[in-house]
Amino acid sequence: MISLTCKEDCCGCNACGDICPQNAISFQEDNEGFWYPQINKEKCTGCGLCDRICPIKYIDQLKHNDLPEPECYMAEHKSIEVVFSSTSGGMFSALADVMYRQHGYVGGAIHNEDFSVSHFISNEKSDIIKLRRSKDLQSNAEGFYKRVREILNSGEQVLVCGVPCQMAALRSFLGKDYKNLMIVDLICLGVNSPKVWRKYLDYIEEKYKSKIVYTENKSKEYGWRNLTQKFIFENGEEAFDVASTSAFIKGYVGTHLFCRPSCYDCKFKGFPRISDITIGDFWGIEKYDQSMDKDLGVSVMLINSSKGKLYFEKASKRIFFKQVPLKWVISGNPALSTSITKTMDKRDMFFRDLDNKKFDEVIEQYSNQNINSWRDKFNSVLRWGWNYLKFVKKIVSTTRLNPKALYQTIRYSGIKNLLGQKGILCGTNCVLNISKRAILQFDGLLVLGEKTRFPNSKLETRLLVANSARLTVKGNMYFAYGCDIEVFDNAELILHGSKYGKSDTNIGCTIICGERIEIMSDVGMGRNVLIRDNNGKHYMNTLGYKDSRPIIIGEKAWLCEACAIMPGVKVGRGAIVGAYSMATQSVPAHTLVSGSPAKVVSENVLWKC
Repeated sequence: MISLTCKEDCCGCNACGDICPQNAISFQEDNEGFWYPQINKEKCTGCGLCDRICPIKYIDQLKHNDLPEPECYMAEHKSIEVVFSSTSGGMFSALADVMYRQHGYVGGAIHNEDFSVSHFISNEKSDIIKLRRSKDLQSNAEGFYKRVREILNSGEQVLVCGVPCQMAALRSFLGKDYKNLMIVDLICLGVNSPKVWRKYLDYIEEKYKSKIVYTENKSKEYGWRNLTQKFIFENGEEAFDVASTSAFIKGYVGTHLFCRPSCYDCKFKGFPRISDITIGDFWGIEKYDQSMDKDLGVSVMLINSSKGKLYFEKASKRIFFKQVPLKWVISGNPALSTSITKTMDKRDMFFRDLDNKKFDEVIEQYSNQNINSWRDKFNSVLRWGWNYLKFVKKIVSTTRLNPKALYQTIRYSGIKNLLGQKGILCGTNCVLNISKRAILQFDGLLVLGEKTRFPNSKLETRLLVANSARLTVKGNMYFAYGCDIEVFDNAELILHGSKYGKSDTNIGCTIICGERIEIMSDVGMGRNVLIRDNNGKHYMNTLGYKDSRPIIIGEKAWLCEACAIMPGVKVGRGAIVGAYSMATQSVPAHTLVSGSPAKVVSENVLWKC
């Protein structure tokens, strides 16, 4: 019979519940949201099976494999659609596809309707959409081990993926090696509390005033390195939470606040691996092979067994791959061999406050408690100083210390704004005509005439803000050289700038604002893009004709080379206006439009900015 005296001795794999022939074991959540086995002594016969299959107790017997050292590969799926839909390079999809083609079963973690996570297995290829992507919290595997054994014993082929403790539990539960079983484990930093995850979702729903209907981890729309959590809400809106803003990521990756107690001394690190194949993110890829690094995610794959090697050969035609040394893999993934550090000694207080205070405030409070050593404080000051020096370097590289550029920057920004990294930063050859009656509002930096590739170019950049016109800058926005921005009398131009990605234009952008133009955050523009909300006070005898109508460019829209956005157009979030197209009607979100006038040619389009 299991006798649990220390929570660190239970990884929550659920295998003991599945092995019990009397159904005497249930799982009860503690105040942290983690489940632990509870024995019904009236049902228990004392057979000891639960104790004998515990992966933590018998890790030494489980930890073996038939290759002396893993064969290591960097890899990326050949389908860009699969890469976009995966945590990193799409290796799980490649491995699963082999099994589906053999009419076998694939098992792994899925989100339930309430966004809790459980393990699931099927032979339906359409289920790959639910199975791929990591979930970053503990997965409930009750009933899963029994189901896998049942399928294996019927002679079916099976591929199963999970965190190392679960895969060790599966091996222990089965008690023998099955030729028709392929075990894949993940490089695991640690499993998070399902309770904390639910609190995080509640916080996001409260923040955006709508119920979440879909979420995905590591969305690629703002790049792989941003660790972006994407949310779609009941009201049709979307939101993103990136590593720099996410309280959940700060508590997980940054300070390891809410991982399971057993994760701080994980018994499943190191080598040999218990699985046939190990997959994960290839962190540090930019140091070894920049040709593979598109910031869309590259996978690392460790082949741990002869059986895994044969299976990899079947999957290899679906992927681009290169063999790499094991030391490269370990340098970017210390979680392969090292447990996370326990950074807080007030865990009980943290979980108590989590029930009574706002999620983001609790994470901030307890994360900051970790910054208590002189070294942490010194590093914090050092980071601040480094960021400030980078900004000074930005001023120097943009203005090139040109007296006119420096004068215009200081004149229209002010020293106080500039020190706060707000205002206008002028490059050389900028011509500014800003009325004394214009209204300028800065909560970000407007960079004009940036010349990164041709610093000696004399191409002019112009900005006009006329009488009673309003220019509002809400985030950092970059205009390359050769741009022409004109805000006429009483008109309003609102630039939201960068939020998660980068808002910038290429050479020759023209914005003619006679009424109101609003460009939302993270919009990208190619060369010679035209945005104009007016027809220059030319009139036509056409029913309903108006000389000017407001324009809105939605978040993360992409305006390709030489496209034109005409009066009254609203470009939806994430939409793409194709090169040399003219948008005369509103563009739906996540569509690609092309032509003159522009028509929808593709829907459900996602792109990385």
